[in-house]
Amino acid sequence: MARAKIKKKSTFIDMTAMSDVTVLLLTFFMLTSTFVRKEPVKVNTPASVSEIKIPESNILQILVDPQGKIFMSLDKQPDMQAALEGVGKEYGITFTPQEVKAFSLLPTFGVPIAGMKQFLALSGEQQDALLKDEGIPCDSVDNQFKAWVRNARAANSHLRIAIKADATTPYKVIKNVMTSLQDLRENRYNLITSLKEVEEN
Repeated sequence: MARAKIKKKSTFIDMTAMSDVTVLLLTFFMLTSTFVRKEPVKVNTPASVSEIKIPESNILQILVDPQGKIFMSLDKQPDMQAALEGVGKEYGITFTPQEVKAFSLLPTFGVPIAGMKQFLALSGEQQDALLKDEGIPCDSVDNQFKAWVRNARAANSHLRIAIKADATTPYKVIKNVMTSLQDLRENRYNLITSLKEVEEN
C-alpha cells in the first residue's frame, strides 16, 4: 500500500511583534545612555575599591595628564558660556557671540585664555592636535585654573567638582590643583578612579 503524501505548507511567521520590541528596546537604550566625552589626552586612573558614583549632571571635571597639563569640562552649555565670558572679563578679552557659541560646544578645553580666540578659529582636528600640547596654566605667576573654577562656580552654584588624574601624575601637580581649590574654599571634590578587584580569601 502506497504512503499517503502530506502536502507541505509554507511556513509564515509574523515578525511584526518582534520588530516592535526591537524598536522599543533601541529607543530605550538611545534615550537612557550617556555619551562618553572626548578627552584630549589618555588618562589611566589609579585603582580603588570605592564604588561611589559621581552625579551625571552639574559636573566640573578637571583632567590632569601624566605631564601635569590641566584640562576642564562642564556638562552644560550655559555654564560654559558664562565661564568663558567671566574669565574673558577678568583678563580683558571680549569674545564674539560666535566664539562663545563655539566654545560652549567643546567637549573639553585647556588652552591659556590669551590663545583662546585663535584656538576657537581652528577646525576640530586642529583643536584636538593643539590641545595635547597645551593646558590651563596653574602656576603661582598666572593661575588661570583658579579663574576658570571661580567663574564656573559663579555660573552654577550646584556644580560638583571631579578630578580625573593619571596614576603616574606627579604628586606636586595634584597638590597644586588641590591647593588652588582650597584657596577658592572648594574643599569638597570627587577623585575619579577605576575599580580595583579584591581577591576573596
